[in-house]
Amino acid sequence: MKLSAASKFCHRFGTGLKAGVDIVRSLESEASHSTGAQSDAMQRLVQGVKQGEQLCEVMKRDKFFPPVMTSMVRVGEETGRLERTMFMLSNHYQHLLDSRRIFVRSIAWPMLQLVAAIGVLSLLIYLMGILTPAGGGQMADILGFGLRGGSGVLIFWLYVGVAFGGVALFVWAYLRNVAGVQNLIPLVYAIPKLGDSIQTITLSRFCWTLALALDAGLDPIRSIRLALESTDSDYYRAGGDKAESAIRGGATLSGTLAATELFPPDFIGRVEISEHSGTDAESMEYLAEEYDERAKIALRILSGVATVIIRVSVVIVFVFLIFRIAMTYINALNGAMEPI
Repeated sequence: MKLSAASKFCHRFGTGLKAGVDIVRSLESEASHSTGAQSDAMQRLVQGVKQGEQLCEVMKRDKFFPPVMTSMVRVGEETGRLERTMFMLSNHYQHLLDSRRIFVRSIAWPMLQLVAAIGVLSLLIYLMGILTPAGGGQMADILGFGLRGGSGVLIFWLYVGVAFGGVALFVWAYLRNVAGVQNLIPLVYAIPKLGDSIQTITLSRFCWTLALALDAGLDPIRSIRLALESTDSDYYRAGGDKAESAIRGGATLSGTLAATELFPPDFIGRVEISEHSGTDAESMEYLAEEYDERAKIALRILSGVATVIIRVSVVIVFVFLIFRIAMTYINALNGAMEPI
């Protein structure tokens, strides 16, 4: 389920519950106004609820719904606060969506520059294949790649596709923790600026989910496990057992998080300070708002780093090509000046 769809669904569903609309009727309305996979998923919810099943159980069997939504719906049903929980979920997903939009908007122009650079090179390669010099034959390979015409453009695009595919493959492997690659997260965090920004964004998501779960009435053990799950990282999920042991041993929230050995001392200190201001739910909500502001700054830093990397890459490629073209003509002039 896409973030935008999740936010809108939670808000409409919560509004219906607040107005006293029956759950089945609300879901039927969602099914009739949705399309594709979402409509099918809503129909499955309707059928399950009509058969007497809990909404959360039907969602759990359906991979369409995010795990956080499924868990929080269970909490809402168990505590009788489903309406409030749905509104909180809506805000949560809208927050994630806004963060994503900020980042995408920030790197849109550099990405257009990169696409334009690829287009210029493709046009140059194509022209070298269709143009012929006055004396006949082929145009000089000023790029030195041996690529000309339409076939050369296709080969060039293949190289570009392999490069982008390699990046996509790495992201895919990271998200699925292939070969335990997420164990390298501490090394990523050690990178100046970049590591701090990534860690701040992760902590912001953790804080919001934990505040959401605690405020909805979920017990601390399941709340922390759910918050660790929301990071989408096996590196953080691995701390669930240590957190549970610490809670059962009577540790405070800050002590529990410290026991996982996953969070920086600065973060633990802020949790400990915020604990003195109220309940765990209130303290995490306060901390979530603080880290939300820090995450916005971190997003700007990340987008700035991405912008610099893309622009520097484009400049390096064009400077390299300029030198290749210049050397081609210099060599041609030197050859022409040699005695016959």
